[in-house]
Amino acid sequence: MKAAVITFPGSNCDFDIYHALENVGAEVDLLSADVTDLSAYDAIFLPGGFSYGDYLRSGAVAKFSPAMAAVKQEVAAGKIVVGICNGFQILTEAGLLPGQLMVNEQPDFICDEVELTIEDYDTPFTNAYAQGQSIKIPIAHGEGNYTIDDAGLAELEANQQILFRYQGNVNGSDHRIAGICNRAGNVLGMMPHPERATEALTGNLDGRPFFESLLKQLTV
Repeated sequence: MKAAVITFPGSNCDFDIYHALENVGAEVDLLSADVTDLSAYDAIFLPGGFSYGDYLRSGAVAKFSPAMAAVKQEVAAGKIVVGICNGFQILTEAGLLPGQLMVNEQPDFICDEVELTIEDYDTPFTNAYAQGQSIKIPIAHGEGNYTIDDAGLAELEANQQILFRYQGNVNGSDHRIAGICNRAGNVLGMMPHPERATEALTGNLDGRPFFESLLKQLTV
């Protein structure tokens, strides 16, 4: 698997994703937000952080970067795209995923480890997990409250687009949604940080199967 990690001004989780991908054997490049061609990559990652200082809204400026035009081209071609935390916010702002990430129900920055449930294991992002498996993944966000209208929420549920769900009310997200994919199944956005749970040194390996799932999917 050849992966690209897009570094926006203000990104701060790009190296975390880079090392998590390297640790499972992927070939990884860090690319700036000015990149205009991503056709050489099997998967593209939008990391967490505060792209462009989170001015206006989180991800609202990043969606206008040259990289996002290239990302949209690769999404249309069926390539895998992953947005984590601020990356998830960018994907919703760019219209590549439905809904929006709002200020947490309790308007504070949350930094913790939380329990998630794997809602669908038969996807490129979760195939190394078991259906219904409980995992613990770090979170770090102030605007992680996933919000969508009733019709959109019903569609996500009906089409099995909810891949990760909080086991409790972490930030007020509708239906405790922690991560979703698009209808085509090649774009994922999630607020928790699996890249921070991939090495024994951190005391948590629950995020490693996320990256192993992608490696398995893209090397068959």
